[in-house]
Amino acid sequence: MALPDFFLILSVAVATAVFAMWCITPSKIAFIQPGQDASEAITLLFQDGVLHHATDAALNKLALEPGTHVWDDMRNSLLSRFPDFPDRAGAGQLGSITMQAADDMAPGEVNIRWRGPLCWVTMEQQVTQNNDRGKDGQCIELENLRRASASSPNPVWQENASGKVCWYNQAYAGLFQLTNGRPVDPNKRLFTQGDYDAPKRVSLQANPDEKPDWYELSMVRRDDLTIYHATCINAVVAAEEAQRNFVQTLAKTFAQISIGLAIFDKNGQLKLFNPALVDLTGLSAQFLSARPTLLSFFDQLRENRRMPEPKNYLNWRQEIADVIAAATDGRYQETWSLESGQTYCVRGRPHPDGATAFLIEDISAEVTLTRNFRAELELGQSILDTLDDGLAVFSASGILTFSNTTYSNLWQQDPEAAFADVTIADAISVWKEKSNSCSSWGKIERFILENHIRKPWETSIFMKDEQTLKCQLLPIASGAVLVRFVLPKNINSPSVKLESLVTD
Repeated sequence: MALPDFFLILSVAVATAVFAMWCITPSKIAFIQPGQDASEAITLLFQDGVLHHATDAALNKLALEPGTHVWDDMRNSLLSRFPDFPDRAGAGQLGSITMQAADDMAPGEVNIRWRGPLCWVTMEQQVTQNNDRGKDGQCIELENLRRASASSPNPVWQENASGKVCWYNQAYAGLFQLTNGRPVDPNKRLFTQGDYDAPKRVSLQANPDEKPDWYELSMVRRDDLTIYHATCINAVVAAEEAQRNFVQTLAKTFAQISIGLAIFDKNGQLKLFNPALVDLTGLSAQFLSARPTLLSFFDQLRENRRMPEPKNYLNWRQEIADVIAAATDGRYQETWSLESGQTYCVRGRPHPDGATAFLIEDISAEVTLTRNFRAELELGQSILDTLDDGLAVFSASGILTFSNTTYSNLWQQDPEAAFADVTIADAISVWKEKSNSCSSWGKIERFILENHIRKPWETSIFMKDEQTLKCQLLPIASGAVLVRFVLPKNINSPSVKLESLVTD
């Protein structure tokens, strides 16, 4: 082969190889575009503590803007990974400092250099071999965890085996600053009350003039680290305090009443009682404080003879069960007559959440008074029934409230058997049927119904059996009027003479 032909073939082969290489690797040549260098360092320049300039990587990663954000904004973003990050930019002399991250994530190192009012912060990016893959699952999860930690309202921090705080979130940093007036000190705990044996409640008082804030601490141990979570429970503590005050108020109120009170919970155990219950039942305070059951409570009442003795002791338990069931429905109410002569009124009432309340009241005085009053009424009724004159008492409203046997026999009217109240109009209609026409009926009705100063007055009533009755109207107490019908044989009796009578 001639030499010129050889050079011609070689030139064509080289040109073809170069063209093939250009066609095969276009993406590699165009991957890194201007302004998108994946290896660009995170660099920030501060002047007098104000962000003056930063690379695009720094602005995108830390979400900062020159001229707007200051040193504390950047520090708050990096403090969780660099606990020893200085609280202010270095100023004055020339100097530098390098810190390592508390975790294994990138960037793992930060360098701070300062000179006079200027301060440079630099963090080297990791250049991966496969930049086209972008963020993998771990990076996305890390960013999610960081956002969750930064936005959490509850303080969260980690301590190493020596008790030093090695990581904390923004809520912890803010609470530490508010309480101590300075940035976080890794060697000082935020909560210093006792040991951290969680879960437990601790208080933290930021202002001496205000109430302390209450937190509930919980912890989780992982390897050589202890993770703490502090949850603010001010609302829970306030609710518990309000409940205690309410219960104390009720207890003071119950202690002043004379009615014995016993409240049993849904399990049938005594939950609350007052001092009056001890006096009425004769049960000791030690026995009641031991929270006896309902059956034990009633059984002990029987032993102390503070309830009626059952006729059949074999059915005693079933009777008590019936009492409890009736009290649960709000239907139980009985009167106990004791051997000592006392009388108790016992009521059972249901309460929320399945609780049952029993109220024991000593009504011996009321029962005695009622019995005496009834005896006096019966005695007075018996005495008036022996009189030969018919007596009827009408109230100020014209209602017949009292009459004797003679009145019932005379007019054939029994007010006790009437379904409704007997009025003066009803009585006059009966009187008219048994007597001849009389012009005094209207005057009698007005005398009883008109409330004015009245004097005794009498008139004559001519019966159909040709007898003549004297009808006497006598004002008595409370505006009532006594109507007295005097039979003919008693007209001349001295007992029926009235003073200052005005005859019709």
